[in-house]
Amino acid sequence: MAAVVWFTVGIAIWHFTVFLPDRFWGGIVGALLGAIAGAMLSGGIAQILSGRGIGETDIGTVAIAIPGTLIGLAAIYAIGLRSERLAGLD
Repeated sequence: MAAVVWFTVGIAIWHFTVFLPDRFWGGIVGALLGAIAGAMLSGGIAQILSGRGIGETDIGTVAIAIPGTLIGLAAIYAIGLRSERLAGLD
């Protein structure tokens, strides 16, 4: 159940990327993949470090996926911005 929570948090936060300029590497699909990857990685690492099983969820399960999602989105945005600058599209 924890993986479903992380996935859902990633998608929920991804919806707010519509308010940002589309500079994500891979466009909106790249942003989706970055958000989900960040949420799953941060959630999985936190779950392993806390010693809890994948089926144990609480409010911390939701909270730990939020920073991971934002980091994932920031990374994909930075890659996209850098590739635009290298291509001279600014």
